[in-house]
Amino acid sequence: MGASQLAVIAIWLAWGWRAGLPALLLSHALVLVPVFRARSQVYAPVLSRLPLDTRRVWLTIDDGPSDDTLPILDLLDRHQAKATFFLVGARAQARPQLVAEIVRRGHGVGNHSHTHPQAWFWALGPRRMRDEVLRAQATLTTLTGQPPRWFRSVVGMTNPFVAAPLRDAGLTRVAWNARGYDAVRADPATVVARIERDLAPGAIVLLHEGAPHGRSVETIALLLRRLDALGYGSVLPEALMGASAAPCAAAMERPQPSLPVAIADEH
Repeated sequence: MGASQLAVIAIWLAWGWRAGLPALLLSHALVLVPVFRARSQVYAPVLSRLPLDTRRVWLTIDDGPSDDTLPILDLLDRHQAKATFFLVGARAQARPQLVAEIVRRGHGVGNHSHTHPQAWFWALGPRRMRDEVLRAQATLTTLTGQPPRWFRSVVGMTNPFVAAPLRDAGLTRVAWNARGYDAVRADPATVVARIERDLAPGAIVLLHEGAPHGRSVETIALLLRRLDALGYGSVLPEALMGASAAPCAAAMERPQPSLPVAIADEH
């Protein structure tokens, strides 16, 4: 960052503001754009699809636990589907019985920060970022009896301070490649149609519970029916990886990862 700004100053001094101003804007864009791209690997490795060639997808449900958790669990049971619930640590602490029920029914639990600072997660400094990640990790480990291995950034954002606490906690950052903006769109049919356009073997599907519009359960119910109709099943990545998360971390060190994970950096 310092070197880029020195280069901008040199350009400005040599060729004036007509060259210097575009150089300044470009240098800041190179730093800021990856912050808001969920699949960007600039600041931390990210998993954005599973390496499958059969019609199975990874269902991920953010922002719980909530009043929607039990109805969603019932829906998943009815469709014989499995999902990973990316839980907010403070919310999980307040409703431990729901966390226990998620685990009892055979679903996964991921880390989705401790307080879900939606407006400012992208701008958190190193101390606050570490606190958000590690406090949630400690809370969820206590509640479930084992440390989560997956982390979902708040609103998919990241910054230069994410990688260190994830590494220290043994967490892998997870993005998605199929979403319908269900946290803000209230019409289940519109949401599911948008997700359906991106369905493919190994897709990571982003869903939410407890959305303010109150239709999260209805949306997930419709999606599960559509998945059944299209011949798609669900899978948890642990089933592909076995007992250890080490292969996932190792794969992220390679430019062209092989099983058990595949990394995609396109948006």
